[in-house]
Formats: sequence, C-alpha cells, structure tokens
Amino acid sequence: MKIFGKVRHRPSASWRQATDRAFTLIGDGRYDDAGALLTRAADMEPWLSESWFNLALLHKFRHDWEQARAAGLRAVALLDRSPGAPDWWNVGIAATALQDWPLARRAWQAYGLKVPGSGATQSEPSGMALGSAAVRLSPEGEAEVVWGRRLDPARIEVLSIPLPSSGRRWGEVVLHDGVPHGERTTAAGPSYPVFDEIELWAPSPVPTWVVLLEAATEADRDALERLAADAGFAAEDWSSSVRLLCRTCSESSMPSDEGDGEHLDPHDHSEPGHPGPLGHRTAGSGSLWVPERECGIAAPAALVRGLLDGWVADSPDTREWRDLEEVC
Repeated sequence: MKIFGKVRHRPSASWRQATDRAFTLIGDGRYDDAGALLTRAADMEPWLSESWFNLALLHKFRHDWEQARAAGLRAVALLDRSPGAPDWWNVGIAATALQDWPLARRAWQAYGLKVPGSGATQSEPSGMALGSAAVRLSPEGEAEVVWGRRLDPARIEVLSIPLPSSGRRWGEVVLHDGVPHGERTTAAGPSYPVFDEIELWAPSPVPTWVVLLEAATEADRDALERLAADAGFAAEDWSSSVRLLCRTCSESSMPSDEGDGEHLDPHDHSEPGHPGPLGHRTAGSGSLWVPERECGIAAPAALVRGLLDGWVADSPDTREWRDLEEVC
C-alpha cells in the first residue's frame, strides 16, 4: 500500500528512539521537549498513523485541543482499521472539549459506539445511556473519586458532593480520559469504571456548604438528603460516605461499601470514627451510629438555611444543626 507516495513499512530505529525518549520526557512532565521529539518523529515517518497518534496524545496531555484535533484527524486518516481504534477515541475527546459535536459524533461512531441522532447535527450527543461511573478528580494531586452520570463517552456530570480540597462542585461536568484506572464494585454485583478527570468542562453555579448535624438516627440523616433532593439539590453525609484510600487501592478494583458489622475494609486507611477524605461510597457502612455528622450540602445561599431549618422543624427532638460554612 502506498500512502503519500511511500510504501508502508515498519518505523525506523531513529523513529523508535525519538518516540521512546519522548514518552520518557512526558512521564517527567517535560512536554515541550517531548513535543520537539514527536514532531521530529512525525517528520521522519509522516505516513505512520502512530506518529500523529502520539502527537495527538501529547496535545491531549497539554490540553491543547485544537492541536489534538488536528493531529488526531491525521492519525485516523492513516488507519488500516476504524472500529475500536484508540485514535478515534482521542479525536472524540478533543472534539468534545471544543464542542465540535459533528466530529464528536463521527468519532464515537467510528470507534464503534451507537450515537442517537444525525451525525451532522450541531447539538451535543445525548441519549447514549452509558449509565453511572466514578471519576477521579485532580488525579495528579490530592485525588478524590466521586460518583457521576456519564453524559457521553468523554463527559461525566458529578453527582457526589466533592470535598472542598478538590475545587469541584456538585453538578459540574468534567472531561475525562478514556482508559479507566480502577473500578468500584457493589454488593449487588455491578462494577463501575473509575475514569481520570482531564479538566473541568462546565462549572456549576451551586456552592458547597459544610454543616455539623445532630441526627439521632440514620432516618433523620436520610430525611435531610431526601429534602435536599426534592428541592433539586443535594446533601451528603460525609461522615459515612467518605474514606481515605492509598493510590494503589484507589486505582484497583474496590468495593464501594465497607460491609456490615465487624467486617473491616482492608483498603480503608481512615481511623475508626474518622473517615478519610478521598473516596465516596454509595451507602452507609453499617457501623455504630454516631449522632454528630459532618454533612456536605450543595444548594444556593438563599435556600440552604431554610432547608436545614425545615429539616429540624419536622422533628425538633431528634435533629439540630450548627456551624454552617460555605467551602467551595
């Protein structure tokens, strides 16, 4: 097969050396130096899809979406196959970052996914029914895994209330990478992938508050979470929904709950009664109930105090709140 007038062949030793060195530099965060090497490699072997795939990958790491899209399109033009090729996935991420919806649809379809609607439509993909997943916020820093709803193959809407250290809010949409790093399993059987955040795609106007509750029973706590949900916002009992995990555990296959009774989660690196800050469970752990709870609330300033007061008014003998503070 001839492409650009040359016969397709295995890349040269010089190409491989430049590429290997470039990815070593990428691992060290030296993106400019890596870019020079990958550009040289592409000049040496312009008919190789891998040359442009590697450049697209570098531009993705740098969040240079215009360049990632351009290199990605050159990579897919040279592919021997389309369905399942990661080149198309990178094009889809770049197109989603740029809100180039016709190209995003084309990329997901070429990868082998079903996308409802016309490929030429200017509206974002919807109705793909990809379900729930977890996303690791700030994966290179104090990473925090939260739950969300997949809007399409590259975006997740955050449904947990992130801790303030993440700088993220409930209801925000984050762009995420395509390769999962870990998974979360549930007692019911399903497992959910954990994707790494790339960047914030759409901010949320809803602030995050922290408040100390006195909730005599789990039912009292649950009542506040229902009240917030009924108002169109959210409350989350951080005292039971959050745990601290080391990076190795976080990136492995993890149960989303601790279990019942005296069974302890060997991956939980928090101390009894003092859950850590970096992973959100799907439910309570079944341990002894402690009435004082630290709760995160996602709600507008005009609503949050009325929400808490209404919660107390429904059962003043078993409920109380104090120390409300906006944290993000």
